[in-house]
Amino acid sequence: MQSTTTEHRPGRAIALKLGAVFLFSVMAALIKIATATVPAAQAVFYRSFFAFPMIILWLWQSGDLRDGLKPSNLMGHVWRGVFGTTAMALTFAGLSLLPLPEVTAIGYATPLFTVIFAAIFLGEQVRVFRLSAVAVGLIGVLIVLYPRFTVGGDSVSQLAMLGAMMVVAASIMRALVQIHVRRLVQTDSTAAIVFYFSLTATCLSFLTLPAGMVINWEPLWWVNPGWQVSALLILSGMIGGVSQIMITASYRFGPVSMLAPFDYASMLFAVLIGWVLFSEIPTPAILIGAGLVIAGGAAIIWRERQLGLDRSKSKASSTPQGTPS
Repeated sequence: MQSTTTEHRPGRAIALKLGAVFLFSVMAALIKIATATVPAAQAVFYRSFFAFPMIILWLWQSGDLRDGLKPSNLMGHVWRGVFGTTAMALTFAGLSLLPLPEVTAIGYATPLFTVIFAAIFLGEQVRVFRLSAVAVGLIGVLIVLYPRFTVGGDSVSQLAMLGAMMVVAASIMRALVQIHVRRLVQTDSTAAIVFYFSLTATCLSFLTLPAGMVINWEPLWWVNPGWQVSALLILSGMIGGVSQIMITASYRFGPVSMLAPFDYASMLFAVLIGWVLFSEIPTPAILIGAGLVIAGGAAIIWRERQLGLDRSKSKASSTPQGTPS
């Protein structure tokens, strides 16, 4: 039976959440290194496959594996898997073409799109305050994107523009994931949502074996990455699995409204890791745009807390906004 035991231990909850956000940033850096050699879809397979056994072990130890194997809405899990896997592949492809802080900043658009889709597909009322917060956030996204949308640039500029479009598309897909998760939590346990996403992501990414992902405008088939890159990919999967477990565990010790703002710590981690590993220094446009996106997202979080909109189960089965899945 699924465990529902909770304790109010804010220190532990924040430590787990920050640890998970940091590990997701590390995972993104590993993926960025690896996707210089392998196609994004192949990286998705490693990320999913090597996280899957750890998630199964965690569900078994917590007594939730039986719930995880009993889906009530199987097609809902399939669609969640399709959207989530697509978002992961697009993000990984974007990481191969853009600086880590820029990918992180654009990724913060996910909760903005989620508000829009919740109004369209779930019929949620969105009043002036949240619409204004969404508008501020989207202006921030446009500021981040503007330098990438050049006409007649060289091939490097065109690839950067393609990468930016991919990350925006990934944010939209992750917003659709959030909408599906909000529906799934009405019929299925968090354990089932975590289990079947890991399963479907592994299977769907494996189906891309003969296709890969387009890099430098040419299709790149799955490759033999060598032991060093393979080690990075395997480690990224294991880190992703541990991070997902830490995210879920954090919500056993603290409420979503308290922990949600810590998602934005990923920007600090991304800037630090990008500077140390890739000599990436965020431009003023990235910093200003990210600040506006964070302000809009934080305002939405505050408003939802005021309205008493409980996102506990949904957030527990997702990843920090702004970071890869």
